Amino acid sequence: MTGAPVPYSVVARRQETDDTATLRLRPVAEQLPAFAPGQFAMVYAFGRGEIPLSVSEIPPDGGLCHTVREVGAVSEALSRAREGEVIGLRGPFGTTWDLETAVGRDIVVIAGGIGLAPLRPLVHAVTADRDRFGRLNVLIGARTPADLIHAAEIETWPTTFTGVTVDRPDDRWRGHVGLVTQLLDSTHFDPGTSTAFLCGPEPMIRSAARNLSHRGIPEQHIQVSLERNMRCGTGHCGHCQLGPVLLCRDGPVLSWDRAAPLLGVREL
Repeated sequence: MTGAPVPYSVVARRQETDDTATLRLRPVAEQLPAFAPGQFAMVYAFGRGEIPLSVSEIPPDGGLCHTVREVGAVSEALSRAREGEVIGLRGPFGTTWDLETAVGRDIVVIAGGIGLAPLRPLVHAVTADRDRFGRLNVLIGARTPADLIHAAEIETWPTTFTGVTVDRPDDRWRGHVGLVTQLLDSTHFDPGTSTAFLCGPEPMIRSAARNLSHRGIPEQHIQVSLERNMRCGTGHCGHCQLGPVLLCRDGPVLSWDRAAPLLGVREL
């Protein structure tokens, strides 16, 4: 891990939605240590600043992929970076999705909006080593069909069940409409021997985690990725504090038995 941004070049760019793009990056010279699913980098747009971005793919060639949605000046600059442009990366930071404790268990992945990006490397890891895990269920929610990221790839995943739902359909949408938790009735998993992985808007995480817990998945086997205002990535500035937890250092991935009491405190 390094304190200074390491130059990475944009070698490919794919437009996901009107305001979201996926960048494939390759080190210009020095390469950062290996990332794991669930971790994030501090990504620097020269002249603009830096923001935390979870990795959305970990290619075997030593590069990285980040999926960026435009929500501010820095994310806009990164999302619109073109092939050949150089950006800066620091990392890896944060905790990982704990797949080792999920070996032999059914898997439930629940993603909301841009929350699919941090879960994508986990799905890749499970599908690449399919014999080590039980049934794989992937549930995805988006605001509209036009906001769905990695749409073409989702259809190729060898899952037991893949469900996609939207809040507001368009005239061409023939899929499910409603909350992502409503898709749970179509899944195939044994609650007592399942592990769930959740990322998305906080209200969705709360609702989905409680639903899974009520269905019998132990809280320690429900993993959630939380988001606060991360600025340093090293736990020194305190901006990402959630009670006793500094999410850039102690998170972003926490088990639900640890996260639930913190999220239950109003305005914490």
